[in-house]
Amino acid sequence: MKFSKKIIRWYKKNKRDLPWRKTNDPYKIWLSEIILQQTRINQGINYYLRFCDNYPNVNALANDSEEHILKIWQGLGYYSRARNMHKTARFIVENYQGKFPKNYSDIIKLKGIGEYTAAAIVSFAFNLVFPVVDGNVSRFLSRLNGIKTAVNSSEGKKEILSLATELIDQEHPGEFNQAIMEFGALQCKPQNPDCKSCIFCKECKAYEKNMVSDIPVKINNVKIKKRHFHYFMLTFDDKIYLNKRTSKDIWHNLYDFPLIEGSRFIPKNKLIIKFANQFNIQQNKISIVKTSTNYKHILTHQQIFARFYEITLEDQKLFDDFLSMSGNQFVCIPKKMINQYPLPRLIDKYLIENYTI
Repeated sequence: MKFSKKIIRWYKKNKRDLPWRKTNDPYKIWLSEIILQQTRINQGINYYLRFCDNYPNVNALANDSEEHILKIWQGLGYYSRARNMHKTARFIVENYQGKFPKNYSDIIKLKGIGEYTAAAIVSFAFNLVFPVVDGNVSRFLSRLNGIKTAVNSSEGKKEILSLATELIDQEHPGEFNQAIMEFGALQCKPQNPDCKSCIFCKECKAYEKNMVSDIPVKINNVKIKKRHFHYFMLTFDDKIYLNKRTSKDIWHNLYDFPLIEGSRFIPKNKLIIKFANQFNIQQNKISIVKTSTNYKHILTHQQIFARFYEITLEDQKLFDDFLSMSGNQFVCIPKKMINQYPLPRLIDKYLIENYTI
C-alpha cells in the first residue's frame, strides 16, 4: 500500500480528539500552532480554548492591549510568541482588512511564522500541498529511512523536507500532514517506542539495524547561561513595587520585582549595601524582614537562580522617593492587584507558594 494511504488510514483509527482539528479557520489554526510551539498538547489545549474565547477573530486580538494578551498567555513561556502574535494580528487588520491571507508566500512573511507554521496553516485550512516538518516528523522519517545526518543541521533539515515532499498525499495534504505528525507523537515516540506493533516495522531501517535509540542524530551546541537574581519585595502598608522589564532580555514587558543581578548569591549585609547604593537609599532606613529559600527556573538557554527578600522602608517618604527616583521603571500598586499584571512563571510560583493575594 502507498505510504500516504497507509498512514492516513492509521490516523483515522488512532487520532486524538483535539479542538483545532475541528476547524478550517486559518486564524484558529494559526493560534493553535503558535501556542503549541515548545508546549505540551495537554497544557496547550486550555490556552487555545482561552484565546478562542477571548479573541474569536483577528480583529479582537488586534484590538486588545499587549499587556492583557501577555496576562492570558502567562505560564506558557516564550513570551515573544504572544507579542509576535499580537503584532501579526494588527498587521492583518491593517493590510488584509482583518482576513487571514490564503497563500503560503503571504503567510510566511508574517511575524513569528516560519516554514513549518506557514505549511501547517495552508495545508490544514486550504488543503494546499505543503509538507510540514516538526520534531515528530523528523524523528519518524529519519528512523524509517535510517538517516544519520543530524536532523537539526541544515543538511538534515533539507533531507527530511525532501522526503516529506516526496511522500505527501497530493489529494489530501492536510490530512496527511496531521497523520504523519500524529504518528511521530503517538507511535514513533522519542523514548521506548513500541516498534513491534508499528505498521512500518518491516520497512524501518533503524528497527532493522537495531538503531532506534540512536536515531535521530542531533548536534548539541546549546550553551546554558547561569544567572543569579536577588529580588526585592518593597512594601509599605498595602502597596508593593513592581518592575516592568522593558530591556531586550528575557520576559520583555512582563512584571517582576526590583532586582540586583549577580554572579552568585550575596551575603545579606553586602546585599543591603548594594541595594542602598543602587537605589540611593540610606542603609539604616532599610530592613530585610524575610528571605526566601533558593528558587531555580530553567529556560532553554538559561538557568535562573533566584532569592526573594522582603524589604520594608522606614516611612512613606522613602517609599515615595523610591518611586520618583525610578522614573517609569517601577510601578506602585495595591498588593491585591498584583494578579492583574502579566508575571513570569518564577514570580507567579513564588507568590502562590508564599501569599494569598
